[in-house]
Amino acid sequence: MANNLFVSGHPLVEHKITQLRDVTTDFRQFRSIVAELAMILAYEATADLATQPVEVLTPLTTTAGSKFDARVGLAPILRAGLGMVDGMLSLIPQAEVWHLGFYRDEQTLQPVIYYNKLPKDLSTHTCFVLDPMLATGGSALAAVDILKRRGVIRIKFVGLLAAPEGIAALHGTHPDVAVHVAAVDERLTTAADTADGFPPGFIWPGLGDAGDRQFGTR
Repeated sequence: MANNLFVSGHPLVEHKITQLRDVTTDFRQFRSIVAELAMILAYEATADLATQPVEVLTPLTTTAGSKFDARVGLAPILRAGLGMVDGMLSLIPQAEVWHLGFYRDEQTLQPVIYYNKLPKDLSTHTCFVLDPMLATGGSALAAVDILKRRGVIRIKFVGLLAAPEGIAALHGTHPDVAVHVAAVDERLTTAADTADGFPPGFIWPGLGDAGDRQFGTR
């Protein structure tokens, strides 16, 4: 599992994650920082994508260059994953954007799909599943299952925070899926934490509900 987990150690990433954790960061700042982090993580997550050699004419002469023309799909998990799309597109403007909508059953903590907008044949694409939080791993697992059934061979998960439980769940079923995150936190909240007002299944210490904090719906 560790060989397919990539935790950014970039100083700017650490700085921006600290800003997101801060309860005083308002939703406008939060949304902007999420996009910035997505761009940095996109730079790291695309480091092994293939390019094609090309010849380019400079103002002085011709020289060898590279062209990136791989087919890329972004699959943000609604709704929190939407905040990562613009950051990814700023580096990969040719990427297609697909959508998968899940909500979490608060009793079972399992994802329930309510929206699926994917092309029919995805076998030639590299797909990036976008979700700020990899908590229980349920939504990520469901998303990867759907994408593989549609023929996607190469899938990467890109998020901000992950819990060890979510990483273990995703890699236990899909060890081929690379996980790129800004940080790995301690654990998930449990039933024992509810006495202090914290719902179970949240990343601890985390940053709260990423969707609510992005869109001002707390």
